[in-house]
Amino acid sequence: MSFIANTPSQQKQMLSEIGLSMDGLFADIPKEFLTKEFNLPSGMSEFEVRNRLADLADKNHIDLTCFLGGGFYDHFIPSAVYALISRSEFYTAYTPYQPEISQGTLQAIFEYQSLICRLTEMQASNASLYDGGTALYEAMMMALRITGRNKILIDDSVNPIYRVMIQSYTKNLNIDLEQTKNEQGLVNRKALLEKLDDGTAAIIVQNPNFFGCVDDFTDLAEAAHKKGALLIVSCYPISLGILKTPGAMGADIVTGEGQSLGLPMSFGGPYLGFMATKKDYVRKMPGRIVGRTKDNQGRTGFVLTLQAREQHIRRDKATSNICSNEALCALTALVYSSLLGKDGLKQTAQLCADKASYAWQRLTAVKGVKSKFQAKWFFNEFVIELPANAAEVAGKLIEKGFAAGFPLSRYYEGMENSLLIAVTEKRTKQQIGMLAEALEAVL
Repeated sequence: MSFIANTPSQQKQMLSEIGLSMDGLFADIPKEFLTKEFNLPSGMSEFEVRNRLADLADKNHIDLTCFLGGGFYDHFIPSAVYALISRSEFYTAYTPYQPEISQGTLQAIFEYQSLICRLTEMQASNASLYDGGTALYEAMMMALRITGRNKILIDDSVNPIYRVMIQSYTKNLNIDLEQTKNEQGLVNRKALLEKLDDGTAAIIVQNPNFFGCVDDFTDLAEAAHKKGALLIVSCYPISLGILKTPGAMGADIVTGEGQSLGLPMSFGGPYLGFMATKKDYVRKMPGRIVGRTKDNQGRTGFVLTLQAREQHIRRDKATSNICSNEALCALTALVYSSLLGKDGLKQTAQLCADKASYAWQRLTAVKGVKSKFQAKWFFNEFVIELPANAAEVAGKLIEKGFAAGFPLSRYYEGMENSLLIAVTEKRTKQQIGMLAEALEAVL
């Protein structure tokens, strides 16, 4: 749709036609919500804009050695990923609205769905969602639709950003959202099972959880199913190269953030939320699902099999109003995963786990530093307890060239000295050693 700028005389003519002034047109909006003026700078030339953006970009620290995680990770992205997704026939954020003439895009989405199903060991995947938090919210709403209940249990070892998103989305809905407190970095089973009853729609957990700890939720799936509830698991896709899958644990809905599958770290995206479920629940899944079929001449074709958006079906039957996606991000995940292959994904996951293990040994050997939790296993993230405020220590380490980790006091009371550290396959033994020496120097 082209942009049409109306001149003051045209605005006056239109207002005259409807018999209103500009103030009268917006009379229903309270004055405190009206914009008094637009604080827009004067127009600039392309050269001036480039210089301005370059000045702003220079304020970022882009030369730090990254040990930050918490849901987004600094993985290596092969150059071929950008070369392939930048082809003009792919380079759009949109899912096609005229699918029959977009067979290549639909096939790519179909292959992406197949990838997510194989990764998670689930039976059906949609064409992706905005991000990991949105996907988890949608999974929760899906569980409410399936069970007809309104109680949700969630442990605080689930990513706190996801929990804030869920609380924001459901603030005005009739949902009984109950939270349990982790026990030594793992899901608090006793608290969860005490709250689990016949009114519970779903239990929400994460693996590896926000603290990096690895768990097996098979027992929780069995307990939830005995009460007629579902188990929703949010997961880190790279970890599935070596960890037990949510499908093998008995999960009913699986979600996660797909950024680690070939998408660069950036300020809020664009990212990728993936979702998979059992075949029985596919009609309750939000978003679009691409299927493979044959035409009347026996030729293979791809179609949008399910898309329960409100413009397609009755509004009260629609699954979600947040069911769009960035198809290019899903394609990126597909290309990245295809280039790595099954063995490559396994090797990447093992490298992350091995290097994190080495980093844990080096950092907890620093005087005054110890492991925060007693959890037996972690994947590529772990929490250390410092003898000083973690945020202040992280600030000092930035001056030494390290984005050393995520201070947990921002989301967890009583964890002022706790630092969450992530290690990917990109971090070298030398970099880990230098971080340990820098940490020792600032303590």
